Amino acid sequence: MFLALRELAFARGRFSLMGLVIGLIAILMVLLSGLSSGLVNDGVSGLKSLPVSAFAFDEGTKTDNAFSRSVVDTDQLAAWRGQPDVAEAELMGTSIMNAVTDDGQQVDLTMFGVEPDGFLAPEPADGDALDGPAGIVVSESLRGEGIDLGTVITLDRINTELEVVGFTEGQATFGHVDIAYLPLATWQLIAAGQAPDGAAPTDAHLAALDFDQASVIALQGAEGSELAAGSAEAFAAGDAAATTTTLSLEESFNASPGYQAETMTLSMIQVFLYAIGALVVGAFFTVWTIQRGHELAVLRAMGASAGYLLRDGLAQASILLVSFTALGVAAGVGLGSLMPEGMPFALEAQPIAVASALTILLGLVGAAVAVLRVTRIEPISALGGNR
Repeated sequence: MFLALRELAFARGRFSLMGLVIGLIAILMVLLSGLSSGLVNDGVSGLKSLPVSAFAFDEGTKTDNAFSRSVVDTDQLAAWRGQPDVAEAELMGTSIMNAVTDDGQQVDLTMFGVEPDGFLAPEPADGDALDGPAGIVVSESLRGEGIDLGTVITLDRINTELEVVGFTEGQATFGHVDIAYLPLATWQLIAAGQAPDGAAPTDAHLAALDFDQASVIALQGAEGSELAAGSAEAFAAGDAAATTTTLSLEESFNASPGYQAETMTLSMIQVFLYAIGALVVGAFFTVWTIQRGHELAVLRAMGASAGYLLRDGLAQASILLVSFTALGVAAGVGLGSLMPEGMPFALEAQPIAVASALTILLGLVGAAVAVLRVTRIEPISALGGNR
């Protein structure tokens, strides 16, 4: 480390400039991680919050936007409830609708139809739980659009009125649209085209309904079971009995609108950012190694091994990468906290930690490739034997 520390102090201008580049890469990495996490939360936070192991879609449903395409019924539900690893199974309806509040404010809602007394029913952080046929529990983020407890929402085109009775804890969205949880029977009334025009649904409307279909079957595996672990083998038996196609909770994220395209795009940007970081660090240490070739040859002539010089160079790169990556992460977190509220941006410790580790690791790989040239330096070079 003696040579590495002396060079860092002597050529602090060049190393500071290189560190600035590393810091800027780290800032971009933090901002991309925050944007990626924010888009995931904005796209599927409603699904992530559900106590679900898997979703069963109708067999043959295309996986992209499958929640809107799939149609299942009570016979398929009964088949799944008969499977040994299933602790809970319920129908769930999903649809995206336009609506207007009683004060004329237009809103978009993802309607999640769930059993009010089932395991999917949300626990409201404010207000009441689902109960009557016209009550809905909505995402906390809708407060920013002027919606409060008691607000009456009229669904577009069918003019059915629903009343906000509660708010979820935190954001609950699907496909970048805020979720409104409503009783499954009310969702089926709307899906069947029998919802009242210009009025709120009543118990009498639900009693007259003859409609047993929904969008998907939500499954909760028994504790410690293969279904709870997301095993494809556990899904296969139930799918064969119910003629469904089952995806684990995380796999079902790709069935939400736009999720796969967004995450793949951001992942590709991050991959290129890591590659650029490794190339930049490698190029810097290649030039730096060439410039100090004579000094390294002198050390070789004095008895220093190639391994010593390699360790010294990597230690130098480690100090540079760790210190300036840390500064860049701190700056990125500071900038991220200033992001406007409406932007889908979320700073989460795990993605940032993983991205930081990859930035340092790939930077070290780039530096190692460059510093390996010291193993080819011959002591005779220090004595002018190459002239």
